[in-house]
Amino acid sequence: MAVIPKRTKYRRPHRLPYEGKAKGNTTLHFGDYGLMAMEGAWITQQQIEAARVAMNRYMKRGGKIWINIFPHLSLTKIPLETRMGKGKGQPEQWVAVVKEGKIMFEVAGVEEAVAREALRLAMHKLPIKCKFVKKESGDKNEDDRN
Repeated sequence: MAVIPKRTKYRRPHRLPYEGKAKGNTTLHFGDYGLMAMEGAWITQQQIEAARVAMNRYMKRGGKIWINIFPHLSLTKIPLETRMGKGKGQPEQWVAVVKEGKIMFEVAGVEEAVAREALRLAMHKLPIKCKFVKKESGDKNEDDRN
C-alpha cells in the first residue's frame, strides 16, 4: 500500500531540513502510549508502512494505532549520466520530515507491555533513535534505543 499524496499542486518542492526541535505534536493526543523521535530524519513511505505492519502483527489487530506522520515531501532524482540544464528530476520517493521530539505513532486499547513491545518492533523499522512515552508521564519515560 503506497502512502503518497493524492494530488500535489507543485510536484518538485525544495528539500526541507529536519534539524532542530519539532514545533507541534510533541505530546500524546489520541493514544495512551506513543513513539517519540529522538533525532530528526526523513522517514520514507516504506519505513512508515513497515512500522505499521509490525505493530499490527504484534498486537494481533487489537487496539488502535494512530500514525501522526505523512510523507508530503517528494525527493527527486535525475537519471545517471544526464547533462546539466534539463531541469529538476522526477519524484523518486516520498518522505515525511520528522524533527526531534515529534510523536510519530500512538497506540491505545492494549495493555502497556503489549504496546511497549509493538512500538519497540516499530522502532527497529525506522532509521532514527526513538523512545516509548506514556500518557501520564508525557515524555519523561526512559526506554531509549541504542
